[in-house]
Amino acid sequence: MMRRPSLLTLIAALIVLSIVLSGIFAAWLAPYNPFQPDMAHRMELPNALHWLGTDALGRDMLSRLLFGSRYTILLALLSTAVALLLGTLAGLLAGYYGGVVDAFLTAAANIFQGIPSACFMVAVAGFWGPGLDGLLAALVVTSWAGFSRIVRLEVLRLRQMAFVEGLRVLGCSDARILLLHIVPNLFSSLLVLAALRLGRGILAIAGLSFLGLGVQPPVPDWSVMVSDAMLYYRSAPHLVLIPGACILLLVASINILASELRNRLDVRWDEVRR
Repeated sequence: MMRRPSLLTLIAALIVLSIVLSGIFAAWLAPYNPFQPDMAHRMELPNALHWLGTDALGRDMLSRLLFGSRYTILLALLSTAVALLLGTLAGLLAGYYGGVVDAFLTAAANIFQGIPSACFMVAVAGFWGPGLDGLLAALVVTSWAGFSRIVRLEVLRLRQMAFVEGLRVLGCSDARILLLHIVPNLFSSLLVLAALRLGRGILAIAGLSFLGLGVQPPVPDWSVMVSDAMLYYRSAPHLVLIPGACILLLVASINILASELRNRLDVRWDEVRR
């Protein structure tokens, strides 16, 4: 009998769902234009007109938060999906064919994982240049190897099993065996790892954008809001605390859901950490 989710898991799911829906329907929920400055109402504390106050240019904080959620989540989802695709492909080829292919792809994965990810992301984003392209490239380049290692280990185990040998005897092509019979057996591990990487991706996006290497102003991204407000953290600390709290809540909620998913799918923790 499947156990009921804990209260903490339900709260985390509600937070993630609320943030996702607020981003989807931001155009209808936002009370003001998030890009429109209003210098007559700059740096206001939360009040009846602006529930979360206004920033240094008089822009409504609530409206910018609602629009900012969509940029944060979409970028994290896109970078995780691309890294998952590349890492899965590399792991499938390395684990199934072995030999020179395995040696080359494993060496590449080890090199990428051996470099400190934070420094590597900053280097890639800085080389590519500020903007979304450099941000996505930095996230994908530093994430694919983790997926590749797990897929390779699982494929090495699965290719020795009787059902794979039987499919080869029946004349099934390698592509058919990999896509229709091996990949489905990897679903649980990849789903959990992708959920965990999603939370890390949001933190990476926030860090790079804060450094000016990711999302660029005036886009109302949460990390950009924190970066813009750092000059006023003494006089208006709410400008930093509100978007920072949103990032913290989203990442913590995603990690809680990922842990719950790992427990329900019975994915071993040592596999996910590799």
